[in-house]
Amino acid sequence: MKTLTNFSAAHNLFVGALAITLLLSSMVVQAQDRWSLEFRPGVNLPTQKLGDADLKTGYGFEGSLAYSFLPHLSVYGGWSWNRFGADQSFAGANTDFEETGYTYGLQFIHPISTSNLSLLLRAGGLANHIELENSDGDIIADSGHGFGWQVEAGVSIPISEKWRAQPGLRYRALSRDVRLNGSTFGTDLNYISLGIGIVKVF
Repeated sequence: MKTLTNFSAAHNLFVGALAITLLLSSMVVQAQDRWSLEFRPGVNLPTQKLGDADLKTGYGFEGSLAYSFLPHLSVYGGWSWNRFGADQSFAGANTDFEETGYTYGLQFIHPISTSNLSLLLRAGGLANHIELENSDGDIIADSGHGFGWQVEAGVSIPISEKWRAQPGLRYRALSRDVRLNGSTFGTDLNYISLGIGIVKVF
């Protein structure tokens, strides 16, 4: 009887472990292709002055991770760095303005008719700050982190089963106060970004 009881317990344990393994395997299969990792370099075109500074065309990049919780809708989050130069500004000559911080929001990707292309739409927020650097590369002021927003439209182009290219047009807006030499300057960093994301799906 003891041997039979031990056999029954071992059998039940094996069946339970097998059921859990099959369930976890099913969940992993279902989760495949829901995640995507993107690296997006871009060229940035300011749409207005930052304080009294006429910003030059800037550049930067963003890395982000997205999870698709509905067939065409994902949530994303990431980190970005963007740099702009100015010959003259309230901070002096040859000052660089660097915007860095976090991005988050929703992403919508939907096939366009019967083509391989898909429409890409994004809307989200920023938690960024603006650093000012002098001509020697020293940080002379920091706005501290604050909230902004961004919207984007583009297309998603399949390169292979697991890779996509996503060119897009993005608009970003961030308003921060910068304190420098005992004075406070209001700054509005608004720009259009032309970029192309390289996406790995997994």
